[in-house]
Amino acid sequence: MMRRIVLLLFLSLGILSAFESRGPAWSIEAKGGVKDMVLRQGHLIWGTDRGTLQDYDLKAKRIVREYTLPKIKDFMGDLMPAKIAAVDWDEGRYLILSDSGQGGFSDLRIVEGNTTRWVIKAEDRKPLVKARFIDKDHVLLGYLSDEAALLDLSSGKEIYRLQVDESKFSDFALNEDRTIAAFGGESGIVTLLETATGKILKRLSGVNKDNLYMVDIKGDYVAAAGQDRRAAWYDWKRGSQGFFPANFFVYAAALSPRGKRAAYSMDEQSNLTIFDLESKEKIALLKGHSAIVNALIFADLHILYSGGDDGKVLGWKINQ
Repeated sequence: MMRRIVLLLFLSLGILSAFESRGPAWSIEAKGGVKDMVLRQGHLIWGTDRGTLQDYDLKAKRIVREYTLPKIKDFMGDLMPAKIAAVDWDEGRYLILSDSGQGGFSDLRIVEGNTTRWVIKAEDRKPLVKARFIDKDHVLLGYLSDEAALLDLSSGKEIYRLQVDESKFSDFALNEDRTIAAFGGESGIVTLLETATGKILKRLSGVNKDNLYMVDIKGDYVAAAGQDRRAAWYDWKRGSQGFFPANFFVYAAALSPRGKRAAYSMDEQSNLTIFDLESKEKIALLKGHSAIVNALIFADLHILYSGGDDGKVLGWKINQ
């Protein structure tokens, strides 16, 4: 009997030692709640709900560029910050998608040095949710109406525009070489499309039954954060899929390069849970945010960055 108790004790200690709970390695106070963030060539670039883009050099450990949008007028005519919905960077140019304050339509700018170029204005009547560079000449757009469009920056015209799904759009993510985009929305379906042509490659369904807040795609894997309290994963090339049950809405999801690990915000405390997708085991719980997490990025297998409505940008080290 005693031998059995000792064996169970050792087994339980082994399980506990395999699970890591920790705080952030470093923290930065952003100028407002962080709504979107990208990692480009050693720089973390984020946009806030107070209308500010910030560029943080990870090597120098400091903000190297800030750009604040002009204030906009609300429906009462009062001036307010222009909430940034999406940011990106390519070859020295920042892409900023923001609220125009006019009927839900969007502003899209490119900032290069001291020059700001308007790409889309409110009068163009485009209700956009997300934008990303595909290359220096093209931008992929995600419409609220769940349409995808590829914008040619030189002509200002859309090369294609297609209806991805019949539901409201939430988020899209690009794979490593930006050739494939994963679109997610209110239906819970993830649609993979070819960014150059708009060709639908695959639809992933059967896991989430409700709105997807965030999606990611890396290697053969897709991750989805669901309102139905499911942290979903798809091995889209092999056809397998599943989910990790949550006790709260899953607001954020991210994959490590090649999709070996997944991170989800899946509890009421905005903690981040890290899973190994090969073993399907939880390997870490990261505690530090106090509000909804809107941005998650793996730099590699052991480093994760996050940003949220609490105005914090956090860096995490995952030892395993």
